[in-house]
Amino acid sequence: MNPLRLHHIGYVVASIDVAMPGFVGSLRANWDGRVFHDLNQKVRVAFLTTRPEDAQVELVEPVGDDSPVLRFLREKGGGLHHVCYEVADLENQLLEFRSRGAAIAKRPKPAVAFDGRRIAWIMTAERILIELLEESSSQVSPAAGVVGG
Repeated sequence: MNPLRLHHIGYVVASIDVAMPGFVGSLRANWDGRVFHDLNQKVRVAFLTTRPEDAQVELVEPVGDDSPVLRFLREKGGGLHHVCYEVADLENQLLEFRSRGAAIAKRPKPAVAFDGRRIAWIMTAERILIELLEESSSQVSPAAGVVGG
C-alpha cells in the first residue's frame, strides 16, 4: 500500500470573507490573502497554515446553485467536509480505496488551487469524504482564477 500524506482538512463556509477572520483567530493560523475560484469545482477556496510542516485548513465556499457543496451548507450549516491526502499515484490509490469498499464520487480532474494537479473524490464505507490530490502532473496550468494576492 502506498503511503498517504495529509494535505489539508476542508471546511465548508457560506462566505470565505466572513469566516476567515474567525478561523485565523481560533486556529492562530496564517492566510496569504489568496482566494482561488475553481469553475470546474464550482467553489472558491482559501488555505490557512499554522506551521509549514503541518496540513493546511481549506475554507470552501459554494459558487452558484449547482455547486456540489451547496447542499452540505444548506443541510448541515457548513463545517468539516473532507480530508485531503496527497498521493504519488492517483489512479493506483483509487483502485486501492475501491478494493477496501470505497466508492469513487468524482473521477480525476484538474484543480485551479493546485496548479492543475488532478484531484479525485471518494466516499469510504464509513462515510468519510476523501479528496485525493496527485503529487505532480504533466498537465500543469497557471493558477488562473486567483483572486487577491
